[in-house]
Amino acid sequence: MDQRPDPERGWRHNLKRDEMTDPVLAHALDRQPQLIDALKALVACPSVGADPAMAQGMEDARRIIEARLDAMGFDSRQRLTPPDGSGQPAIYAERLDAPGTPTILVYAHYDVQPSDPLDKWETPPFEATERDGRLYGRGISDDKGPMMIALDTLAAFVAVEGKLPINVKLLIEGEEETGSPSLPGILERHRDLLAADAVLSADGARWRPDIVALNVGSRGNAGFEVRVQTAAQDLHSGRFGGIVANPLHVLSGLIAGLHDAQGHITAPGFYDGVAEPTEAERDEIAAIPYDEDTAFDAIGAVPHGEAGYSTLERLWMRPTVDVNGMWGGYTGAGSKTVIPNEAFAKLTMRLVPGQDPERAKQAVITHLKAQVPPGATVEIYADRGQGGAYAVPKDHPLLAAAVAALEHTTGQTPLKVRIGASLPLTEIVSRILGLDTVMFSFALSDENFHAPNEFFRLSSISDGLAAWVRIMRQIAQIAPAAFKPYRRG
Repeated sequence: MDQRPDPERGWRHNLKRDEMTDPVLAHALDRQPQLIDALKALVACPSVGADPAMAQGMEDARRIIEARLDAMGFDSRQRLTPPDGSGQPAIYAERLDAPGTPTILVYAHYDVQPSDPLDKWETPPFEATERDGRLYGRGISDDKGPMMIALDTLAAFVAVEGKLPINVKLLIEGEEETGSPSLPGILERHRDLLAADAVLSADGARWRPDIVALNVGSRGNAGFEVRVQTAAQDLHSGRFGGIVANPLHVLSGLIAGLHDAQGHITAPGFYDGVAEPTEAERDEIAAIPYDEDTAFDAIGAVPHGEAGYSTLERLWMRPTVDVNGMWGGYTGAGSKTVIPNEAFAKLTMRLVPGQDPERAKQAVITHLKAQVPPGATVEIYADRGQGGAYAVPKDHPLLAAAVAALEHTTGQTPLKVRIGASLPLTEIVSRILGLDTVMFSFALSDENFHAPNEFFRLSSISDGLAAWVRIMRQIAQIAPAAFKPYRRG
């Protein structure tokens, strides 16, 4: 019998049984309409941390979350910033209700991606719209919907049992979508406050709607912008065409030269530290059900990338360099016969275990500068920060609790997969606090986050509530000493 779910109905295997036997879950499920209303109000806050014009949207989102935490009886609520007070503050609060049980740092983020291009949205991005079993709106899948599931689960425990079954510290970040530049400073400054046994993240996204899976690793990232200049001002293309270098041509050549014909990145030193997939890893990846034709048909594309690797190997085990945007010259209506004097590009990298993010980034920068032809100059600016790749230890007790929770709620043992995207928290919190992170998001990777018409399945709310209730109960059964071998701080 095929036990894969209808993507719009979710996992129903044990939900009714658990609702009848677990009053906390019954309470949480009964309050789903209120959760949806709260989620709509949060989506209405345009909390685009990258855009200074959206500062009020960021503040409005913070106030909604803080009011929710106050109503849940969380203590020590405060806004955390690096020592210099810069950046978007993170929200912290705690309930240490259960002496003798583990202390878990629960993570989410309230900032969202820009909504451009607006003309591609079918409904307003900051007005959550319900249709066909889905809620549409910017940030609803990444990460406001998953965050609300986690918060409502905690609220249900407090409402029904008067306390949480474990000790919980909340860290709700405001800069995840810009690479978490302030997070290292926040963790360093508030190391004692944030001390815990492990991190449970409401961010990270499930891989596919038809398979039960847990993300156990993510790629790192880095990025910057490039400016190429060839003259002091824009020039008439009739008077100067053919005798002055065109910066758009120069930049295009530099970008094209970052890869060879086999898709291999050409910057010397970029692959330093990268390990080839082992035969066991390749066999494990090959055994994962994956219909390549269907996956690429759904996005109107064809497979492409570094030769010698499968699609999933490229996605999970290989690093990338990508252009996110290029511009320069005249782009308005009609014609303007001009040679621009400058051209620009935004570049990002996805990095894998073994790579040092700073070294990898500098390898690309050095390569670009070395290829600049006479008559042109290149400037590197707008550093996006960087974070390394991360993988949770295979025998970590929090990972075991997540597996058990999904087995209980779905009736299936989850596949352990990786994601090609980055969750900056995982590597940063591992490096600074010495804690491991398990990703337990109920977003799905096909929900258009970072793109127009982002959505969140309504079925994921009940699925997520059931799983979060169960993982809280699973963690409560773990002795805190079981985490000690994995804590490095």
